[in-house]
Amino acid sequence: MIAVICTKYGGPSVLKLQSVAKPTISANEVLIKIVCSSATRADTMMREGTPLFGRLFMGLRKPKYPITGTGFSGTIEDVGEKVSAFKKGDVVMGESIFGSGTNAEYVAMSEDAVLVQKPENISFEQAAAICDGALTSLNFLQEIAKLQAQQSILIYGASGSLGTAAVQLAKHFNAEVTALCSTENIALVKSLGADHVIDYKHQDFTKLSQRYDVIYDTVGLLSFTQCKDSLEKKGQFISPVLSCSLLMQVLWTKFFTNKKAKFSATGIKATAELVTLLRELKVLIEQNKLHSVIDKVYQLEDIAEAHRYIDKGHKKGNVVISVS
Repeated sequence: MIAVICTKYGGPSVLKLQSVAKPTISANEVLIKIVCSSATRADTMMREGTPLFGRLFMGLRKPKYPITGTGFSGTIEDVGEKVSAFKKGDVVMGESIFGSGTNAEYVAMSEDAVLVQKPENISFEQAAAICDGALTSLNFLQEIAKLQAQQSILIYGASGSLGTAAVQLAKHFNAEVTALCSTENIALVKSLGADHVIDYKHQDFTKLSQRYDVIYDTVGLLSFTQCKDSLEKKGQFISPVLSCSLLMQVLWTKFFTNKKAKFSATGIKATAELVTLLRELKVLIEQNKLHSVIDKVYQLEDIAEAHRYIDKGHKKGNVVISVS
């Protein structure tokens, strides 16, 4: 099969299209023919090997798992003899974490991995993106921040993959949503349900009088120190982008302040917990309460160009790779 291989850390040019062995499946696995896969900011960071302490998990000198990509959608081509949850021909979506990458023609996964039936009311492109922004944002808003109705939340990076999902999810939780984005993305975040929009090119939210119960930094460009005066007395600063400074802030605020900084690595949660979250998202999608914003779709052979686009930091929603 054809797959995107990354054998060393570096820029987009390290990504190579190669012919590799098609996966074989064991008794409890399914073989999925991938239609679309995701290309995310997390993928570009893994390609770069950043942050450096992340290489303890990704591989010290080169990527431990050379095939790139995690999120995907596709069709089950074959099932192992002990598989009962899926059958040949099932149309699915999911995420392959710390294992076989999904920027490839096929992936083999256990039947109890992060895998569910694809909702019929979304495309393969939309389904491939669900396990990036939406899964992470649901975990952060529901499990980490425990966002409640009538609480106020500011979403920094509201037009990105995590941000567009977070705006929709926060409104589903009946929170008051302030979206922070650039001028050209104001219409987009308003269309997703944001109650208020701040254009960061013209206003600094930290200098405004508004206070928030939650500040969700989806892109890792803020700090708890910057945001603490914009938080309510028991407010929370949450971010999925780990840095040394955030780690120190998490530890400090856990013991010494009412205002908290919080981090979580969604991808290392127990598989059963991730499947539960994904099933919740599936229900919201089927109820037309959540949809994926797709910015660009690239062909598999253009994966390096997709990474270059993501590296610019201006994508709106999700970038998807068309595999077949």
